[in-house]
Amino acid sequence: MRRERGLLAAAAVLLVAASVSAVARDGPLARPAIGQAAIEIHRVDEGRFDPPAGEIVFVLVIGHDARPGETQSRGDALHLIGLNPAAGRATILNIPRDTYVEVGGGKDKINTGHLTGGPARQAQLVGALVGVKVSFVLSTGFGGLAAMVDELGGVEVEVPVPMNDPNSGAVFPQGRVKMDGGAALAFARNRGISGGDFSRTQNQGILILSALAKLRAEDPTPANVFKWLSVMTRHTRYDGVSLAELYRLGRLALAIDPAAIRNVTMPGVGAQAGVQSVVYPTAAAGTLFADFRDDAIVIS
Repeated sequence: MRRERGLLAAAAVLLVAASVSAVARDGPLARPAIGQAAIEIHRVDEGRFDPPAGEIVFVLVIGHDARPGETQSRGDALHLIGLNPAAGRATILNIPRDTYVEVGGGKDKINTGHLTGGPARQAQLVGALVGVKVSFVLSTGFGGLAAMVDELGGVEVEVPVPMNDPNSGAVFPQGRVKMDGGAALAFARNRGISGGDFSRTQNQGILILSALAKLRAEDPTPANVFKWLSVMTRHTRYDGVSLAELYRLGRLALAIDPAAIRNVTMPGVGAQAGVQSVVYPTAAAGTLFADFRDDAIVIS
């Protein structure tokens, strides 16, 4: 039973990544075809999937805006997850995609990191902003996302406010909603709500927590383990990561009760930088970052 739970945990990591939208572009929702890779898992720096007991691990989850066939994209959903296994707690820190940062030779939106240097560069920019070292990146795009969530049986999401957005297709009442892949994607895309992109990135964090809760509650029977791992195999691609390492990271993620995970979004203020609409972190963001990097636990 212990081994089955660990294998199920490996699949959980993938569903967490799949919970994030890769859909910063507006317009009608296009359902991706089954068979396109939904998840890419990358090792960056000297990250280890078998950290010493109690060591804090920082993982960046990216939703990028590439459509099928495109090789370059921006990191348009950025979620830095800090895991503190010793305390049994964690925090999802959501970074608005338009956050204006130093990118080397000048300033630009933080999501250009993925465009210019892929997952490793995006992890570097996010890590520099917050003051932590990111060890691993899980990224997802359009391909296979809705299909993957459908194969996993959907997720139950606590919708914070009523939604009726024709661009994303998000039409939901407030409260708990069972979502298939298309609905989950629409929920994560919707910024036609109060708070705009700040609210959208917060909602993407809600979706990540919903995915974790589903996997943690799943009965690790042989049939379920086979189902999860089959889906994982069809929809993922690995960059220097073995299944054994993925297994260990999955166990680490599922060891923490979703009820003990905070979902917070960087405080910021919208502004103009030339012709660009950007977000400047406020003083409160600096306080939040200091709280987060200390032990991955946000108190305030």
